[in-house]
Amino acid sequence: MTDASVMSNYSLRDEIREYWSARAATFDTQVGHEIFSEEERQAWHTLFLRHLGPGAGCRALDLASGTGVISHLLHDLGFDVTGLDWSEAMLNQARAKAEKRGASIRFVMGDAERTLEKPESYDVLVTRHLVWTLVDPKAAFREWHNLLKPGGRLLIVDGDFVSDTFAKRLIRVIERLLPGAGGASHAPNAMRETHERILSQVYFSRGARAEEVAALLREAGFAHVAIDHDLKAIHRQQAKNLPWLKGFERATQHRYAVVARKG
Repeated sequence: MTDASVMSNYSLRDEIREYWSARAATFDTQVGHEIFSEEERQAWHTLFLRHLGPGAGCRALDLASGTGVISHLLHDLGFDVTGLDWSEAMLNQARAKAEKRGASIRFVMGDAERTLEKPESYDVLVTRHLVWTLVDPKAAFREWHNLLKPGGRLLIVDGDFVSDTFAKRLIRVIERLLPGAGGASHAPNAMRETHERILSQVYFSRGARAEEVAALLREAGFAHVAIDHDLKAIHRQQAKNLPWLKGFERATQHRYAVVARKG
């Protein structure tokens, strides 16, 4: 097979999968991915309880579960959890973590946009920082709607990390004046270039705004769609483990949760 034919079969989805596979080894070292304090864990629990209620054995699917951080938070609350991810490297980390913690969480390989899971088999679907990478969110949201039982709930936790806001411009000025104030980057240059290349091609290349996500969910058939911007308790705890400028950036970003129900 020639290099040209290999590249012709290499899709944006392949690049996204390989990008996150490459991030797997250090994923749990970064604030905003793993949980670094009991206070942050409780803040996440509070968010989930506010929008999903207690687990009580309800079936939950953690879409693009990565190393299983969200899966464990749901498991803490009594949900019967399946974590789905298409990166074998992420799944290996997730399974090892679950075994170490003695958590009975099922982890399976699959594409969050084309899960191949049984229709109407889950009470709850949760995603964190997945929506920005969706190639076709309209199709994905229809798929997620199909996976939920009647009355089931979807919770999306995401944000617009792209738009060039006043706060971002201010941060760039401060970083020029005070080199190192923002802390060291976790990703090498090649990884950042891959991230930018992926971002330029996905649906939300200009940023995943809450209102647009909510509108697409309604279009996909979801009802009772609501936007929650009150994530301060989570961000306040995360900021304790970030350089002060990164903490300021996190507090000023357009971050949100969107909850929707299958009618």
